[in-house]
Amino acid sequence: MKKPCSHLEVTEHHRKAPVHPSGHGCMECLKDGGDWVHLRMCLTCGHVGCCDDSPSRHATRHFHASSHPVIKSFEPGEDWAWCFVDEQLVERIPTFPGESPPVHYSAP
Repeated sequence: MKKPCSHLEVTEHHRKAPVHPSGHGCMECLKDGGDWVHLRMCLTCGHVGCCDDSPSRHATRHFHASSHPVIKSFEPGEDWAWCFVDEQLVERIPTFPGESPPVHYSAP
């Protein structure tokens, strides 16, 4: 098994406090009336954006605008993380309360 990149290593072993999600849905889609499939949360700032299967791909757009390297799934029961910089996945990361939603939030 490949060793996680430095960004995921920090995410897995050195986080001391939770990241607070920016909301209960993709912030840009909620503002613009867009739809999403699944949600992702930035582990640097908490921005919640839609996944790459969604029409607007706001989580990836957030990475390109901010250079924040790691997102995690913002779906119930999913604790995986993805590093955009190194294109690596970790299937399970430690999470704090509030970093995973209790339900799947659907677009309005």
